[in-house]
Formats: sequence, structure tokens, C-alpha cells
Amino acid sequence: MHMNQMDQTKICCSVCLELLKDPVTIPCGHSYCMNCIKSFWDEEEKKKIYSCPQCRRTFTARPVLEKNTMLADLVEELKKTGLQAAPADHCYAGPEDVACDVCTGRKMKAFKSCLVCLASYCEKHLQTHYDSPTFKKHKLVEPSKKLQEKICSRHDEVMKMFCRTDQQSICYLCSVDEHKGHDTVSAAAERTERQRELEVSRQNIQQRIQDREKDVKQQIRSQRETEVSRVKELQEKLEQEITELKRKDAELKQLSHTEDHIQFLHNYPSLSALSESTDSSSINIRPLSYFEDVTAAVSEVRDKLQDILREERTNISLTVTEVDVLLSQPQPKTRAGFLKYSRNITLDPNTANKLLLLSEGNRKATAVIQQQSYSDHPDRFTWWFQVLSRESLTGRCYWEVERRGEGVCVAVAYKNISREGGYECVFGCNDKSWVLNCNNNSFTCWYNNIKTRVSGPRSSRVGVYLDHRAGILSFYSVSETMTLLHRVQTTFTQPLYAGLLVYYNYGDTAELIKLK
Repeated sequence: MHMNQMDQTKICCSVCLELLKDPVTIPCGHSYCMNCIKSFWDEEEKKKIYSCPQCRRTFTARPVLEKNTMLADLVEELKKTGLQAAPADHCYAGPEDVACDVCTGRKMKAFKSCLVCLASYCEKHLQTHYDSPTFKKHKLVEPSKKLQEKICSRHDEVMKMFCRTDQQSICYLCSVDEHKGHDTVSAAAERTERQRELEVSRQNIQQRIQDREKDVKQQIRSQRETEVSRVKELQEKLEQEITELKRKDAELKQLSHTEDHIQFLHNYPSLSALSESTDSSSINIRPLSYFEDVTAAVSEVRDKLQDILREERTNISLTVTEVDVLLSQPQPKTRAGFLKYSRNITLDPNTANKLLLLSEGNRKATAVIQQQSYSDHPDRFTWWFQVLSRESLTGRCYWEVERRGEGVCVAVAYKNISREGGYECVFGCNDKSWVLNCNNNSFTCWYNNIKTRVSGPRSSRVGVYLDHRAGILSFYSVSETMTLLHRVQTTFTQPLYAGLLVYYNYGDTAELIKLK
């Protein structure tokens, strides 16, 4: 009798992962070692329930177990071939590993943890989460020993929300109970806000590192031999600060890539604060003789620039007259006026993150848990749930976005916005994109990592008006009337593309409405 490895796994116990010993088959059709299923049900007896470890089917009474003689004979035949089903030692969980909650006896290493089941599973016991339509909707994360920290001790529910009033993670029952009337948002939305602040902190750290490194170099160049000891002392102090800042930056970088929202919010307060900077007044730079040459060179360049500017003033004044004419064209006052400039825009599948499902003729984007089979493309956003339009936008344009869910961002961006990497790719966190962040509680606008809070009536539809030549970008709340939320006046240097960012909540959607 010959059995390959695939055949062999079919007569292994899914609890101990070894060849069936005294095999029994329970009413749902799955088979186990008699002692394995007995031990599993002994644990469940405390809760007065009996279930199948694989399919989770429950039984009102504890089934009577009888030996499956056919399976027993097959196992004996397999043993005669000398094959073994036991996994390699490195697959078993050690003291520092997260162990599978289903395995009995010697437990396997967990492959994923489930935030819905609040349990960790090895690769074999995780298979139900991939096969069952019910379990496919569960949120899987890297194995974690701290799943209970994500459960509300009062309501025994997963904490998926955050109370800004009390600065703590809560469950949805808390939001209508003791936190009723508080400023509450989803954990994903709060994480996004804090992530933006984190990146600003990282930028400040990077700037301080550059400033301090520059100070060190200036000190070395500018101090004389008689002050060597003082320079060394200050240099050591600055280098210690640089080392500490780099360590802090590494901690913030690691935190920014934390997959779990609750863990991020739990660790953020202790990591986000910066120590006091070394007093810059203690860094005394004494001028050297070569600075006189630099000063003379700068003065000469300044004089030449003044001559050039004087010659160009006439041309500049003519250009200003032309721009004034463009800017004087009035912006529409009513929705009917805006609709004259409406554009039917579609989404470019080559830019869509693989966790965004495009539908409705590539006008609707939905955040999904299953990766889409998009081919690799250099224009694709690889980290954030973002997508850009296929059409470029110049002149006067108007479009509307219908949103569903807790958080959707409506954006415009240049085509050369970064597609790979971290936070620098997010709409509004660079100088290549402008974004209106919409959630159930507030509106905020972002450009180049600078946040502007805006107010206006809540509406599921957002209107966007662009006058590219005049440098005008306006966001509107659209219902029975149109209310201006935010207006940008700038100079656009490239064609723009409409963009959508859907938050991390699976099932949220954003759709470019067909207006014509």
C-alpha cells in the first residue's frame, strides 16, 4: 500500500497533528484520537457546550464516542510503511513563542491570531478561517500573547473604538453606555490621526539630528586649539543627543508599522514625547577669517540679482495682468452651476492597492480583506488603501464622491506622488497632494502634513471643484444645498488626478458619481 504525504495528512488528528490513535468519528464527520477529543470536550464541559475543533459545529449533548475500525486499520497499514506524521521540532512552540490554542499535548507555534475569536492558531488549525465563509470575515493579525488586552472588561467585547474625551480604547457598547456623548471614533481613525502626529515627530527628530550634526561640524571647524577640551565636551553631549534621537526615531518607526490599532494606541503616549533639546545658546560659533570672503561673495551675488530683477519687472507686470484676468472669473454659486463643469472620472486599476476592489465600471472602491489579483505595476499603491483616477484634470472640473463607512478621504494629487514606502505616500502627507479627511465626527484637510480642521454639515456626498489655471481647489458638503468646507488657493505645477483613500474598516466604500 502506497500513501503520499497528502494522503497521510487525511488520517492525522487535527488536535495533536499526529497519526490517529484509537480513531473516533463525531456526528459532523470529522475524526480525532479518542483521548484528544475527550480532553477537548472535558475543557468545554465547564461551559456546557461541545463543539468540533475544526468546523465549530456544536452539539446539545456530549456525543458517545465509538472507535472507527476502518480508520484504525488504515492507520496500522500506514505505520507499516514507516512514514511518520509528526512535524519537525522547530514547528513546536517554545517558551517565547505564541502557542496554538487548539492543539493539545505538545502545542504548535501559532501562525496567526484572530481578533474576533481571541485565539491563536497554527497553520493547520487556521485553515477553517480560510475555508469557512463565516470565519473569512474575521480579522487575522500576527501572533500575539496579549489578545485579552483588546477585550473590554465591562462588556466582554473587542475594543474597536477610541474615546478622545477620556483618551482610552473602548468597545461599541461603551460608546452608548458610560461614554455616551463623548467624542468617540474608530480605532482605525484614531490611529490614522496619531500616525500623522507620529510622522511629524519623526520629521522633527530628523531635522534636529541634521541640525545637531551640522552644529558638531561647525564646532570642529570653528574652535581654536585653546578651546579643544570645551569643544570635545560639547561634541560628546550633542552626539549623545543624536544617538538618543536616532533610537527614538527607530522606536517610532517600529510603532508606525504596528499592524494592530489597539497596540499602537496603547504604546503611542509613552513613545511620542520628546526630551528637551540642548540649549542652542550654549553652542557659540566664533567667526573665522574665511567668513569675510563668504560675506563679500554673497554681497556680489546680491547685487547681480538686484540687476536681474530690475530688468524682469516689466515682463512680470505684463504676466500679472494676464493672471488677474484669469482669477477674476467667478466661481459657480449653485450646484447647477458646478454641474456645467462636471467630469465623468474613472479609477485606474493600475494604481489601486490590492486590498481595494473596483466596481461600477471602475468608479467605486471598496476595502476588502482578500487581496485582489492585480498584476504588479509601478503605479500601484503598495501600502495604503489608495487609488488615483485614470483621467488627468486641468482647466475647470467638478466631480462628486459618495462615501459609505466610518472613514473616507477625498483627494487630488500629482502623478509623481510616491507609490511605495511608508507615510510619505499618504494623500495629504506630502507636497504633491491635497486631501479632505471625512469621518463620522469631523472634517479635516491636509497638505504637506499640515492639518486644518474644518466644519460643516455632515453629508455622505462630497463635491470637489478644481480651477487648475487659477490655482483654486474647493471641497463641498453636498445635500439639498452645497456648503463650502475648505478652499485652497495655490499654484498647480502639473496636471492633477482625483484620488480616494478608504480607511482600514473592511466594507467601507467610496464612489465617483456619474453626473452626466
